[in-house]
Amino acid sequence: MKNIAFIGLGVMGYPMAGHLANAGLTVNVWNRSPEKASQWANEYDGEACITIADAVHGADVVLTCVGADPDLREVYLGDHGIIANAPKGAVLVDHTTASAGIAEELSEAASAAGQHFIDAPVSGGQQGAENGQLTIMCGGEEDAFTRVSKTLSLYARALNLMGPAGSGQKTKMVNQIAIAGLVQSLSEAIHFAEQADLDVSKVIDVISKGAAQSWQMENRSATMIAGKFDYGFAVDWMRKDLAICLEEARRNGAKLPVAALVDQFYGDVQEMGGRRWDTSSLVQRLRKN
Repeated sequence: MKNIAFIGLGVMGYPMAGHLANAGLTVNVWNRSPEKASQWANEYDGEACITIADAVHGADVVLTCVGADPDLREVYLGDHGIIANAPKGAVLVDHTTASAGIAEELSEAASAAGQHFIDAPVSGGQQGAENGQLTIMCGGEEDAFTRVSKTLSLYARALNLMGPAGSGQKTKMVNQIAIAGLVQSLSEAIHFAEQADLDVSKVIDVISKGAAQSWQMENRSATMIAGKFDYGFAVDWMRKDLAICLEEARRNGAKLPVAALVDQFYGDVQEMGGRRWDTSSLVQRLRKN
């Protein structure tokens, strides 16, 4: 699986494609803004393509990392899309965080064209992408997953097949639901410690050695205390993801009262001008009063 096409060179896709090129694979890239693709090709050993058709022609694996469901339909479907132009037998892997419904839709379309589709959303943020330490949750056929595992492992810390098409996206929803509650709880804990006139850094150091410990506490508490929120996954993106979670919950009957409330809190942060702040900025909403 040495011929790779990578579609979408945002803050995640750009370094992910770079890991593939650094591993010696043949990588063609395409981005909606051609300048970004040219910049990537100047930095890495790969080719910037003018069209999606050019990028996926002859590809063993096509990887995508775009914005949301409409973007996926745009790059995958239609005469100029991936499915119409990638070879029969190619494995199409989507790293976008999107709905389970679009994953199922694209899987059916790829299968009809003799291709294989895997929904493979990632967790780990920009830092994880740059360091090649992403967690990848996959949905699709086991044989196709096995074929692309070595390729995906070039930027993965953990890589798992969770079930049929759509399972990767549903697992990512579970991840975002858990993060939303954890960040809100950590925000309240920091705010309480500040209001109680405690040495907040010292408090976090103590409780992080016990049952309260979490990735968010280890990696975001210091910047939250300092009021710095330029460390990865943006509030706008989290609201997009939580909307997907809440829509899926309406479909499957799950009750998500905390996730729904935290989604509203992120709306408050957006109104404060924090659309591009990272998700730990929930604490700033508490401080404003």
